Amino acid sequence: MDQDNWRALAALIKDWGRELGFAAIRIAHPEMPEAEAGLFAWLQAGCHGEMDYMARHGAKRARPPELLPGTRAIIMARLNYRPDAASAEQNLGDGHRAYVSRYALGRDYHKLLRARLQKLAERMVAQAGSPGQRVFVDSAPVMEAELAARAGLGWRGKHTLLLDRDAGSWFFLGEIFTDLPLPPDAPVTDHCGSCRACLDACPTGAITAPYRLDARRCISYLTIELKGSIPEALRPLIGNRIYGCDDCQLCCPWNRFAPPSKEPDFAPRHGLDTATLVELFSWSKSVFAERLAGSAIHRIGHERWLRNIAVALGNAPTSPPIVAALESRRNDESALIREHVEWALARHRARDKLTSP
Repeated sequence: MDQDNWRALAALIKDWGRELGFAAIRIAHPEMPEAEAGLFAWLQAGCHGEMDYMARHGAKRARPPELLPGTRAIIMARLNYRPDAASAEQNLGDGHRAYVSRYALGRDYHKLLRARLQKLAERMVAQAGSPGQRVFVDSAPVMEAELAARAGLGWRGKHTLLLDRDAGSWFFLGEIFTDLPLPPDAPVTDHCGSCRACLDACPTGAITAPYRLDARRCISYLTIELKGSIPEALRPLIGNRIYGCDDCQLCCPWNRFAPPSKEPDFAPRHGLDTATLVELFSWSKSVFAERLAGSAIHRIGHERWLRNIAVALGNAPTSPPIVAALESRRNDESALIREHVEWALARHRARDKLTSP
């Protein structure tokens, strides 16, 4: 095939992607040597925290052809997820409610996105006859935001997320590595300008400089990736966020233009967009497993779920129901839960002393 034929196939792939419900499809060249230095500097500074897998596969992350030999192009796909849910800002402003990151309110996106990418890959094979395709959705060491930026799906915002003028940052990314020599798309320019809203809005100061995130301070890392105790100094800053954090997205001017997703799977389940902390803290292990089956939240397990809610209860306004909820798990079999419950109860006792006549 000559270059015109490869360009025609690339256009076809983008059409097929739209038919499958993707918001956009772009193509990136797999080589990105200049990204490697920044990645290794970030890892050497320890900004990845306990996410050892990031250091373990560091080189492959920056060298896609080492992950899948023969890779000549990477097809990047974007799927919008912003749910039509109760106001995020109202939830954050109500200390009795639990805040769950918008991406996790519905079903886990991994299976849905992977299945659609697989269908796209199969059409490519049928059209071009090459079996050298592989689909990834958070399933391999891939610098997908960097590749998506190179493919022109958006630009890297100062919070390090990908931004698009029409969709903001409320979208998932997935990719197909292929041995087909598809022509790459051109990147788009940065449109953050002098704005620093995300840096100022981060509750824990995790965005230490424009385009640099220290995961060890990030609430998403603390409530999802961290397996042990949440550092005490950071607990008060977490507020009522029990799974993930969206503050850097909620304040971003570009997200004003993001449309709600049309995917029914991304709609809130089990009232997670309006649930109270006391209600969720009462969930037993079996209730947790039943209601969060098929949810991204399920992977942190019941113990970390309760750990996170205990912290949020410690930050909630003092009231008999809040204190009673904490007391109910004071003798929990998990030392991790007991530690965070005791911290939370100590917070309420301290407040009582301050308000006592």
